[in-house]
Amino acid sequence: MKQLANQIAVVTGASRGLGRAIAWTLAEQGATVVAAARTADKLADLAGEAKAAQLAGTIVPRALDVTDRAAVEAFVEAVVGEFKKIDILVNNAGITRDSLLMNMEDEQFDEVMTANLKSVFWLTRITSRYMVRARYGRIVNISSVSGVCGNAGQSNYAASKAGLIGFSKSVAKEFARRNITCNVIAPGFITTDMTDVLPDKVKEEYKQIIPCRRFGEPADVAAAVAFFASPAAQYITGQVLAVDGGMTM
Repeated sequence: MKQLANQIAVVTGASRGLGRAIAWTLAEQGATVVAAARTADKLADLAGEAKAAQLAGTIVPRALDVTDRAAVEAFVEAVVGEFKKIDILVNNAGITRDSLLMNMEDEQFDEVMTANLKSVFWLTRITSRYMVRARYGRIVNISSVSGVCGNAGQSNYAASKAGLIGFSKSVAKEFARRNITCNVIAPGFITTDMTDVLPDKVKEEYKQIIPCRRFGEPADVAAAVAFFASPAAQYITGQVLAVDGGMTM
């Protein structure tokens, strides 16, 4: 039996990149994955591909704007109404609005903080109520090495991802006695749409500071998420795991 059989998982930002890989991997492990994103057509394609691949679990597409608190609350209520529980919550949705600090507009800062941090607060707050009742839950939040080390031109993004780490550690302490864990993945440079747009020269420069001398793949992050979501990680909470090829060690 797959390690996540009979588990209900929610993954945000699941239409592409890391979220897509995470949803696929959790379904491979037997979970019913409610894959959420703004773009419903891409989610439908993902669900269709999962069905064709005959994964152990299933992927259920649902549209969600994580920056809309009312939509977030309605979404969680609908998932619980349909599946009766949420065992795993993966907060992956996020955006960038890069700019040097002196040129950054208030809107650029606020948009990133809402999408990357406040949305996680909303989703975790309402989902945790059901996890507490069930006395079981696995929460995995996707941060970034930018939240650990900072990055020029990303003061808003780094602040949101650093805030996510502090938030997660606090959540871990609040719910540990209820058999609910909360951990963080901090990806480094992973091959996604966000890194594909970088000039080749910039990519090579970054690879030189990564001990593994290459970018990671979405599957590398997904495997770490699957571990934190699994029974094998039941005694691990409040931790930050860098999936970065050794860049931040």
